[in-house]
Order: sequence, then structure tokens, then C-alpha cells
Amino acid sequence: MEKVIRIKLVKSAYGRKPNQVKTLKALGLTKINQVVEKADNEQVRGMVATVAHLVEVLQD
Repeated sequence: MEKVIRIKLVKSAYGRKPNQVKTLKALGLTKINQVVEKADNEQVRGMVATVAHLVEVLQD
């Protein structure tokens, strides 16, 4: 079974740089307090790093 991380959007994408807004959309995050589950791999970790100031990685 592959590992999964839970990502929660805690700050708005409003007024952010276009690459950050696109990264949030690619992660599937559109609303504050929304939580998504993604595979724990290098690509997703890099996306989370790009918007680390806007999201929170939740522990199970």
C-alpha cells in the first residue's frame, strides 16, 4: 500500500503569485479548510514546498 499524505489549505490563494495559485489547483485545493489526500512522493512533496506557507500537512 502506498503512503498517503493529507494536505489542508489554511490560507487563501487570493493575491498570490500565479504559480502558487496553479499549484494549489493542481493539488485539488480550492477552499480554505479543505483537505485532500495525495500520494506521498517527490512530486507532491515539491508542490507542498512551493505553497508551504498556505497549507498544513496533517498527521494521521
